[in-house]
Amino acid sequence: MATGKSDAPLLRTSLYDLALQENARMTAFSGWEMPIQFSGLKKEHEAVRTAVGMFDISHMGKFVLRGDNCLDALQQLVPSDLKRLKPGKAQYTVLLNPNGGIIDDIIIYDQGKQQTTIIVNAATTEKDKEWLLSHLDTNQIEFEDLSQQKALIAVQGPESLKVLQSLVEDDLSSTTAFGHLTTTVLGESAFMARTGYTGEDGFEIMVSPQIGQKLWQCLADAGVIPCGLGARDTLRLEAAMCLYGQDMDDAITPLEAGLSWLVHLDTKGDFIGRSVLETQKSEGLSRRLVGLEMADRHIARHDYPVRHGGEVVGEVTSGTQSPTLGKPIALAYVPKALSKVGQALEVEIRGKYYPAKVVKKPFYRSPNK
Repeated sequence: MATGKSDAPLLRTSLYDLALQENARMTAFSGWEMPIQFSGLKKEHEAVRTAVGMFDISHMGKFVLRGDNCLDALQQLVPSDLKRLKPGKAQYTVLLNPNGGIIDDIIIYDQGKQQTTIIVNAATTEKDKEWLLSHLDTNQIEFEDLSQQKALIAVQGPESLKVLQSLVEDDLSSTTAFGHLTTTVLGESAFMARTGYTGEDGFEIMVSPQIGQKLWQCLADAGVIPCGLGARDTLRLEAAMCLYGQDMDDAITPLEAGLSWLVHLDTKGDFIGRSVLETQKSEGLSRRLVGLEMADRHIARHDYPVRHGGEVVGEVTSGTQSPTLGKPIALAYVPKALSKVGQALEVEIRGKYYPAKVVKKPFYRSPNK
């Protein structure tokens, strides 16, 4: 798990003290001191898969754009066609550099009324902010950084709707996947989106720090299990969701990362990195991100070499023991010729070679979604 190490003092979210009260184990992550575990990774993971869990994700970057043409201005920065986006809906996409590399993966929320919210990764918040400001006309578009001014809580799992509905007057069932709304939570305006990073149904709620603390306590009183970064990582990996800085970075294109569904070459005009993606699509990829399943109990970790025919052909980007599947799983970049499902490979672990095979992604698909 990328930690974004720095000599600067670690930041703390408004939920830090509540996490300590829950006996959370804390760790440095992307410049923040965050809970990695509360009651135990397996228990937290299973709570999200079978019932409901909650995560403090207040460390993530939160930007608000206001102006007549926010989405039009963002069109040149992403490969996804934002003209498809309607008020009340969101688009998962990526910011690209001129080489087609991924600056960050983000979610763009069209709130209508000349307002757009963007959620970005914690480790890349400053980099993303600089990139956006250098490419947006701030005479036409107002840019507000709410990253350290708002709490953000993810409530995930098959019972998330039921639990949250008791705290919200609006009918949340009418908000479909990647839908969002502004509503009232505990007497204050709140931004709620039916999005998440676990492979389960759920919501992400952005509120003031004070209401965030009250909401966290209300959810805990309702039996919602607090979850840390450890469970967040195993959950997202089972769902084959990429982690920026490990599974993708500014030297990897969305086509290589298995995100071709974000690239809308046929329906939109020019954007940064387009020519590189066009070339890759016409000439073919040299590498692809694949899912791996180990043949035994050995876990393939980040940076472990992937081998075939006695040679190193790629590397593992993320790996874990899947709590749901009961077996080791991983993501890895390998040559396209070795990326077909069923392909036999080996992973080098401490100088020894262990069998693995390419499997279909995601590793786990929730029956609850």
